Amino acid sequence: MKRLLSMTAACLVACMGTQALAADNALVTKANEYFKQVPTSIPEIKGNNITPERIELGKDLFFDPRLSASHLISCNTCHNVGMGGDDNLETSIGHGWAKGPRNAPTAFNAVFNIAQFWDGRAEDLKAQAKGPVQAGVEMNNTPERVVTTLKSMPGYVDQFKKAFPKDADPVTFDNMAIAIEAFEATLTTPHSPFDKFLGGDSKALTPQEQVGLDLFIEKGCVTCHAGVNVGGEGYYPFGVMEKPGADILPANDKGRFEVTKTADDSYVFRAAPLRNIELTGPYFHTGKVWDLKQAVAIMGTSQLGEALNEKEIDDITAFLKTLTGEQPQITYPILPKSTAATPLPIDMQ
Repeated sequence: MKRLLSMTAACLVACMGTQALAADNALVTKANEYFKQVPTSIPEIKGNNITPERIELGKDLFFDPRLSASHLISCNTCHNVGMGGDDNLETSIGHGWAKGPRNAPTAFNAVFNIAQFWDGRAEDLKAQAKGPVQAGVEMNNTPERVVTTLKSMPGYVDQFKKAFPKDADPVTFDNMAIAIEAFEATLTTPHSPFDKFLGGDSKALTPQEQVGLDLFIEKGCVTCHAGVNVGGEGYYPFGVMEKPGADILPANDKGRFEVTKTADDSYVFRAAPLRNIELTGPYFHTGKVWDLKQAVAIMGTSQLGEALNEKEIDDITAFLKTLTGEQPQITYPILPKSTAATPLPIDMQ
């Protein structure tokens, strides 16, 4: 009898284990209906032949503060590759210590977004790279001055020739942007626990993280946050069910309306990509929310019309932290030397 009971217990344990495995595999299958793994290879970009020479040039330009009028601000200032691809500030500090109007999006995995900036005003990373260089509250420079600066340094002239060998005059503002785009295409973060889960490793997520993933799907978060970047693929109103407070959704920033001038686009923003979200606080376009759990709670009420309970918030937050992938390992470059012909910095005051 004891042996029979022992065998029965063993069978029950085995059956429960089989059922748990089946449940895990079912969630893997469900997740793959909505999400994709971050590729381990450099993605192709239409109109940009990404070569090692362009990547290397783009890397130098990304870190070079001389693209700014003050010689103090580089792309990396606001999109710090050591801090999740942004600056971890409410809004970035630019020329003359001016505060920008919106929170800086991460540069990591930005290549997978439908467009760039919170309002999608830049169709790709090339267009995005040109914006901050010319913005008065950011780098406060001009295309002409940038080209003069780059042409004054033989090191850059040689790099541009190698990166754009078919161009008679390779040192141009457009080519600067193309090179930066090529470098940014390498700033991807594969091999997160969630990527491993999508690849079939059902044990890559803990039970709590799997509960959070299932809630993320079933509650409807996935409506706006899906695809490779778990977001960044479409535009949605902020406050579908209930508008958040004026500090989080200020009346003077109507989002995509400023681009399209269409009334339906008032307070519409590109859905934030959630890859590496635990590294990129504070959150939302205003950067007013510093706690990830609070951000989850706000999205529940404003977008889903549901007051998530504490356990649900904890579980979803646990899942979101599985989106942190391998961070790009970047060696800070030794930049080309300035010469007597290099324009001097403009006073920040």
